[in-house]
Amino acid sequence: MRKREKLASFLTPVVAACVIGAVAPRAPEAIVTNDNRRAAGTLANGVLTLRLEAREGMWRPEGARSRALPVAAWAEEGKALSVPGPLVRVPVGTKVHASLRNSLAAPLTVFGFGKTRGMTDSVVIPPGAARTVQFDATAAGTFYYMARRRLVPPFNGRAEDDMELVGAIVVDPPGARLTDRVFVLSWWFIIDPKSPTGIQRGTMTINGLAWPHTERIDVTQGDSVRWRVINMTEIDHPMHLHGFYFRVTSKGDGARDTLYARDDERLGVTEIVHPFTTMSLAWVPDRAGNWIYHCHFADHISAISSLDHDMGKPDEQMMKHHGADVPHEMFGLVLGLRVAPKGPAAKPAESPRTIRMTVRQKERMFGANSGYAMVIDGAPEAKDPDAMPQPGAPLVLERGRPVAITVVNRAKEPASIHWHGIELESYPDGVPGWSGSGSQILASIPPGDSITVRYTPPRAGTFMYHSHFNESAQITSGLYGPIIVVEPGEAYNPDRDRLFFFGTAGSITNVVFGPFPNYVMNGSDQPRPMELRAGQTYRFRLFNLAEGGPVVVSLANGGMPVMWRSIAKDGAALPLSQVKARPASLLFEPGEIYDFEFKPEKVGDLMLNFGPAPLPPGLPPLPPIFSPPPPQRSVTIRVR
Repeated sequence: MRKREKLASFLTPVVAACVIGAVAPRAPEAIVTNDNRRAAGTLANGVLTLRLEAREGMWRPEGARSRALPVAAWAEEGKALSVPGPLVRVPVGTKVHASLRNSLAAPLTVFGFGKTRGMTDSVVIPPGAARTVQFDATAAGTFYYMARRRLVPPFNGRAEDDMELVGAIVVDPPGARLTDRVFVLSWWFIIDPKSPTGIQRGTMTINGLAWPHTERIDVTQGDSVRWRVINMTEIDHPMHLHGFYFRVTSKGDGARDTLYARDDERLGVTEIVHPFTTMSLAWVPDRAGNWIYHCHFADHISAISSLDHDMGKPDEQMMKHHGADVPHEMFGLVLGLRVAPKGPAAKPAESPRTIRMTVRQKERMFGANSGYAMVIDGAPEAKDPDAMPQPGAPLVLERGRPVAITVVNRAKEPASIHWHGIELESYPDGVPGWSGSGSQILASIPPGDSITVRYTPPRAGTFMYHSHFNESAQITSGLYGPIIVVEPGEAYNPDRDRLFFFGTAGSITNVVFGPFPNYVMNGSDQPRPMELRAGQTYRFRLFNLAEGGPVVVSLANGGMPVMWRSIAKDGAALPLSQVKARPASLLFEPGEIYDFEFKPEKVGDLMLNFGPAPLPPGLPPLPPIFSPPPPQRSVTIRVR
C-alpha cells in the first residue's frame, strides 16, 4: 500500500476520535524513554517471570523541555512507564511466563505473548484486570508485543494515545554475545483536515526519542556492529545508512523471523521495514567520523515530524525554549553515529579529477513552489542558464580514482549534497552540522557560495547524488541525479546502459489529504517512447526518490511481465543465490537502487508501467476528503 493510503487507513481515524468524543483524563506520571539495553523480568532455571502493567502517563519524545503527550505505555509493575515498553530478552529454550495488568479505563487487546506470536495472537484484558500468558521461546529472532484499547472507524486504526503501547521481544541463540542494539520505531500523530499539511501535530521516534534528541551511537573504527530494527508504525520506512554497506541478516513479521545463511545476506544501504515487521543487519564502520541512519521518506525527517510545529507552522512559543537542529533542521527518524578513529586515515595516492556542479532554483516551477536542479559543467545544459535538468546529468566516475567536486549554490536557500551509497570519508558525506568530526564539521552551502568535497569511490556500481538540506522541498522538486562508477579503463555506454530515475513533480504540501503530485520518470510524468534492439543485452539502472510512496515498475508484453535478471542492489552485486531471472515487476521506495539485465528477444512493442502501488483488495474506498492517487503511466518500449 502506498504511504498516503496507509496514512489514510490508520491515521484518519484520529480525526473521527477528535470529533466523536472526549479523551479520558490522563495521570501526570512521567514516561521515560527506553534504550532497550536492559532486559525486563527475572530469569531463573530456564523460566522468565515478567509482570507488565499498562498505565497512562506523559511522554516527552523531543527532550525534557519539549511538549508532553498524554499516552498509554507499558511498565514493569512498580517501575516507571517507558517508551518503548520494557525489553523482553531471553535465550532460546526459555519459558516466558508473563502477567499483564490493564490499569487503563478501557479493555486492552494485547498481541505478541501467545503461542503464535505477532499480530496473529491476542488476549483481551478488562479494565483493572490482569491476565497470565506464556510462550516457549523455541526459535531465535526478533519479535514484538503491542496493545490497543480501541479501534477507531472507519479503518480500524489505533488512536494516537495507544501508539506507544509497544515493545521488543528478542530471543537469542545459545551462547550469543549480547552486543547488538535494538531500535523500535514508533510514532504519534493527530491529523486535521484544516491543517495545510494535513497534520495538526506529530512526531516519529527511535526508542522513544526524535532527532536531534535520539541517542548518539558510539562505536570504534573496525568494530562489528549488529542492529535489530522493529517498525511499530502503520507505514513503511526505507531505512538508510550513510557511508557504509550493511548485510541484511534476517527479516520477520513478529510471529517468525527468517535468519539468512551468510551466502544469502545481501548488501545494501537502504532497506524497507514494513509495518509491524522486523529486520536485523550487520556492518563494520571502517571509517571514522559522524554519520546518520535515517528513514528516506523526506517528510519523516522534516518539520512535519516535529512537535515544535503546529497546524503546519512553527510554534513560536515552543521554539523559544526548545530550539530545533538549526544547521540542518532534521527531525524524526534519525540516529546519529559517531565512529572513533583507530589508526591513521587513508590518503589519496594521486591528484584528483576536478568536477564542478551547480545547484539551480527556478521559482514557481511547480505551481507556487520552486523547482531545483543540478547542472554539471560540460553537460549540454550547462551552456543554457535557464536549463533545469531533472534529474541532473549522470556523474560518471572511475573506481579508485579520487575526485574533487566543487558544488556551487545558485539557489536562494542553503544547499548540501549527499553522495548516496558511496563509501567515502565523513566530512563530504553531506549532512550539514553533523558530517565530519571534532572541529571540522560540514556546513551547508549558503546562496552564492560553494564548497569542494573530495572522495575516492571504492567500487563500481550504481549510486546517486541528492539534496540533504530541506529535503522535502528540494528532493521532491528535482535536486538529484545518478552516479555511475565504472571500472578503470571502462567507458559508460548510454546506449546499452539505460537509466530510470523515479521522482515526483514537485513537493507535497498536504501529506495526508493531497493533492499529490504525479510521479515522474527521468523528469517527465509522461515519458516519450524508448527504443531497444532485439538480441542486445541492456543494463537497467532503477533509482527511486519519489516521495509519495512506493513506486511499482513493470515491463510487460501484452499485459504479462517479461523476464529480467536481477544483478545488484544499492550499487553492490547481489549474492549468487539472488542473481536470477524473474518477472520484470518491482516495488521499491525512496533511497533504493536496483540493477537488472534485460535482453529483448523479439521485435515488437513492450510497455513500461510505473506509478503508485494499488490498494490491497477488500479496503473500503477512501472518503471524498482525500485526493485521488497519482495516475499510472505507460511508456512504449519499441524493440527493433
